[in-house]
Amino acid sequence: METATKKHLPNKVRRRKARQEAKEATLERGEVRAIARFVKAAPQKLRLITDAIRGKHVDEALKVLNFTPNKSARIVKKVLESVIANAENNHEMDYDDLYVFRAYVDNGPMIKRFMSKAMGRATTIRRRTSHITVVLKERGEVE
Repeated sequence: METATKKHLPNKVRRRKARQEAKEATLERGEVRAIARFVKAAPQKLRLITDAIRGKHVDEALKVLNFTPNKSARIVKKVLESVIANAENNHEMDYDDLYVFRAYVDNGPMIKRFMSKAMGRATTIRRRTSHITVVLKERGEVE
């Protein structure tokens, strides 16, 4: 039997691969990223934290995250530490020159649950998930 070729893959798989290739193509030279997918936290809460660190030096961003007392800050801090490790170990970038170039949160799939209500009714509880992306870049010499 012949192995499955590209045109014999299901549409869902082809679309997913096309999206992945498009995302990889958007990275410019000198950028490093880390993505945390399917995080069980609401995107609206995570966006407050990513807005606070965008454009900052990584050292300053880590300080902001250390002193922000909520779950979202701990999650974003974990992603930031991961992208810093990627930059230092895989791309030989200097820690002192790194800054948060982009940080954004996309909606993930919702986990839907039902809760009983009065008079035999039920309402939907939507547990939101998120995809967090942090992109670092080296700051060039100011001349």
